[in-house]
Amino acid sequence: MKKTELIQKLKQLQGISDDERAYLINLVNTKKKYGLVWEDKPEDVEEQLRENLPVLKEVKDRAIINGEEYPNHILIEGDNLHALTALTFTHEGKIDAMYFDPPYNTGAKDWKYNNDYVEKEDTFKHSKWLSMMEKRLKIAKRLLKEDGIICVTIDDYEMPRLFVLMEEIFGEDNHLGTLVIRINPSGRSTVKGVSITHEYGLFFGKSSLSQVGRLDRNEKQKSRYDLFDTAGAFEWVNFRKHGGTKKESPSMFYPFFITESTFRLPKIEWDAEKREWILHEQPKYGEKIIYPIDENSSERRWKWGIDRVKSSPSEFCVRKDRTGQPGIYVKARMKDEGVLPLTWWDKKEYSATAYGTNLLKEIFGELQVFSYPKSIHAVKDSLKVLSSKTDAIFLDIFAGSGTTLHAIMELNKEDDGNRKCILATNNENKICEEVTYERNKRVMQGYTNAKGEKVEGLSENNLRYYKSEFVGREPSVKNKREITRLATELLCIKEDIYAEQKQVGDYQLNTTFVRCFQQGSLYLLVIYDEDVIEQMVEVIQSIVEADADRNTHFKVYVFSNGQYPYTEEFEEVLAYVTLCALPDAIYKAYQNVLPKRKRIDIPELEEVTAEDVEISLQSKSEPNLFNQA
Repeated sequence: MKKTELIQKLKQLQGISDDERAYLINLVNTKKKYGLVWEDKPEDVEEQLRENLPVLKEVKDRAIINGEEYPNHILIEGDNLHALTALTFTHEGKIDAMYFDPPYNTGAKDWKYNNDYVEKEDTFKHSKWLSMMEKRLKIAKRLLKEDGIICVTIDDYEMPRLFVLMEEIFGEDNHLGTLVIRINPSGRSTVKGVSITHEYGLFFGKSSLSQVGRLDRNEKQKSRYDLFDTAGAFEWVNFRKHGGTKKESPSMFYPFFITESTFRLPKIEWDAEKREWILHEQPKYGEKIIYPIDENSSERRWKWGIDRVKSSPSEFCVRKDRTGQPGIYVKARMKDEGVLPLTWWDKKEYSATAYGTNLLKEIFGELQVFSYPKSIHAVKDSLKVLSSKTDAIFLDIFAGSGTTLHAIMELNKEDDGNRKCILATNNENKICEEVTYERNKRVMQGYTNAKGEKVEGLSENNLRYYKSEFVGREPSVKNKREITRLATELLCIKEDIYAEQKQVGDYQLNTTFVRCFQQGSLYLLVIYDEDVIEQMVEVIQSIVEADADRNTHFKVYVFSNGQYPYTEEFEEVLAYVTLCALPDAIYKAYQNVLPKRKRIDIPELEEVTAEDVEISLQSKSEPNLFNQA
């Protein structure tokens, strides 16, 4: 059947509304060659966004500030869909890495959808879970940098569907690897008689620029480097490159003359036309010629070019290879960047009970604070794979007990890093207040463990606590002014500037009209009333003159009923300012992620297919499928 003909019939069909007609045409017109298909299940939290814009409001008395020179971590109390939407304004294209541990949807009453637990017998359990995940992963992708990476952990129950969903969103070519992590060495029994010991970590990049980081070498790997010279530890490895061929690199296929214990490079000349080395002498008595040819007689290549060999003769020796024949060996040194991760993770430290549940007991002094926390070691290693940058920004929207932030603070301590973490979780059963926040508060400030021992705090970090709030989505002047005022704390997050200055130089600022924040030579100005722009230009001029020896700059956000950021009014100081109109910048950031304001709900059409429509059109006994006059 031709799709175009069916659509024409639908356009002429009588007795249905325009919305119903549009729904059916879209249904017929949608074609998917491969991928997941599921019943879209609307969420209450998504419906809330149809008429409201999310903002973040700081809970000042929960802030833990140890010094403005330390990284600012952010904990958001609220639904993660609202948090993600707000973060599209502050962090679109800025997140280096994401670590998500979503509900596993096993029917174990660990996940609610629209305030109801999703039971194992729920016939729409997979659709509800996929609907929830798709909305969040699509927004999350927008937040990632072009070379960013996301890891989502999952068990067997939703693994097949999650993998296909992530392929659809991030691209099949951007799948970087799937880890199998042994989190329960003793096994968890199932009704089918299989004892489960593992879960998965699915790693996807945003683009072809994404590359996984490396892990530290274990003690067995380090022990191989048991020889030493003036440059440090090393081991001898065969100079023949594993996997490389002469055809790929003909210039790396050259001869050595060797004895049982000595080697030398003979006189050779490169023939550019033939693309090969020409030998100009023969081996001396006791010498034999050797090329990078393996035991299967395949022509390989050496690891280094000939010039580098000539400049580093002390890096080589003659040793017997695994066949007992003498060969050329080179010193291999342990590189600082570590080793590529394997797909099978089985360190004992990955045990969720031993290094997750028991760690929470140590911190809180009681056992059942949170069910199924991750091993902090499994999370730390996952974060290393996600990004090798010591100043990376990480996002976790399923924060749970807060292991991700704890792990990041430990990594910062280990390598003097400046990583930042953004966490989001709802506050069901007060989990955000009493578990996520409280755990990391104790970790930062120090605590006494179950043995009565004092554990030193990771105090070179700051933590700021936010709650999601809402402003009416109707673009009235009243709403525009309100979102501009309420968005001030979003701006602090966006610019990573939090120290408010109520007096600047000789000027006492009236916070009804303007607020100012400062971090070193960078200022954040939020102007709520365009009538004070002229005065603020004077303030900027005075600061620039007073700090002439510093590279002072101002990020100026000014209320405007449209898109104009008052460029002409700031003309005298344009060299020192970056202008942005509010709330237009917020509307633009949100426009691609917010649901449409009006939702078309036609429940009776949810199960209709294109085939149903065609049958109904051809049926004389039932001319109107929807039984409407």
